[in-house]
Amino acid sequence: MISTLKKLCAEPQAAEQPLDLSVPENKMMLAFYLAAPEVENDRRALNVLYGMRRAMKEGRWMGPAPIGYVNKASEEGRKQIARKEPEASLIQWAFEQLAHGTLAADQIRQCLNKKGLKCGRSNFWRLVRNPVYCGKIFVPRFKDEESRLVDGQHEPLVSEALFYQVQDVLDGKKRQERPSTKTTSSEHLPLRGYLVCHKCGRMLTGSASKGKKKLYHYYHCVATCGCRYRADRANTAFVEELKRYKPNPGVEVLYRTVITTLLKEAMSRQQSEQRQLSERIGKQNEKINKARELLLEGSIDSADYRAIKKECEDNLNRLEAKLTAMVSGRQASGIDRLLDKAVSALSNLDKIYSDADTVKKREIIGSIYPEKLCFDGEQYRTPRVNEAVRLIYLTSSELQKTKNRKSSDVSRFSGMVVHTGIEPVFHP
Repeated sequence: MISTLKKLCAEPQAAEQPLDLSVPENKMMLAFYLAAPEVENDRRALNVLYGMRRAMKEGRWMGPAPIGYVNKASEEGRKQIARKEPEASLIQWAFEQLAHGTLAADQIRQCLNKKGLKCGRSNFWRLVRNPVYCGKIFVPRFKDEESRLVDGQHEPLVSEALFYQVQDVLDGKKRQERPSTKTTSSEHLPLRGYLVCHKCGRMLTGSASKGKKKLYHYYHCVATCGCRYRADRANTAFVEELKRYKPNPGVEVLYRTVITTLLKEAMSRQQSEQRQLSERIGKQNEKINKARELLLEGSIDSADYRAIKKECEDNLNRLEAKLTAMVSGRQASGIDRLLDKAVSALSNLDKIYSDADTVKKREIIGSIYPEKLCFDGEQYRTPRVNEAVRLIYLTSSELQKTKNRKSSDVSRFSGMVVHTGIEPVFHP
């Protein structure tokens, strides 16, 4: 640059350290003046890097807070991140929906946008992959140090088990059963995808027609049979259909008994799974110890050892997260409160459906009716309902048939009275 300036008849000079560059020996001083601030800048950058890595190893988040958190300072003046509402609750909902597998990732992102959390596709993908939401801080690789996860000092939004479950779903390691119909629909057409035409048997779709003052929504057939119903009437008739589902006396007590019994069986299976997880954790630790012995013996090199160790540590993180979630789940109480809530839901199914959003409405429809509904303009007809629903909401006519043994198979029972034994028969 100095040579270029000389060609343009310009000579650079420093105000504090002027040099006569016509003297050849002054070029040594110029090189020193130029190198000294560069060395100082590099040293400061290195100190900042070491300080940031030390802070990350202590579990502190460095930089702007991610979505769902906000940057704050503690009483000692140390920077930290804290939970921020309502973004934190929306992110929790997103992780739960991803783990459940009923909605695609982009559908969940669109639902978040409607609820007020603006997030693009790439940003949402980075969000659900970020371990900071399960209370971990990622420390990147530097020189001889391998990358790793450390426990953060901030409050996690989701559990480690839920976070790794979502990662398995995103990686395709855990297959999810997708519903046979779309889980999202217009709020005016919650039954779209569940109705069939009573004339031709084809699927009914839904659309809106523009009137003079507002839009009018209809369910209609794609064929030329002309089947067409107003959506508000069909929706109201479906709510009236749900009012038929009221638990019979005694079902609530039986429901509590069955759920309590199943819970005890599940806890027994959970204890067995905990033992299996502990054994798998022990095998991973043994694998690391064996790899360390092979490294000392010279059978494997350091690169192979690091690869084996990294794989085992990833497996250990997942297994320990599952084991921690199981132990905390066993310690959690409140089953009676959950049962009260479930019984209340059984008795007020129509009200819960009316107050729910479109996604929840479609979940209720799909859980009750395994087959499509047929609406003839006045009432609904369906081939069958879910077996559990049928037993819980046994109607009076079906109950009478059961009492009269008209529809139950009793051929396996003997119709003869048991013969008298040694003791004499007692006649009252």
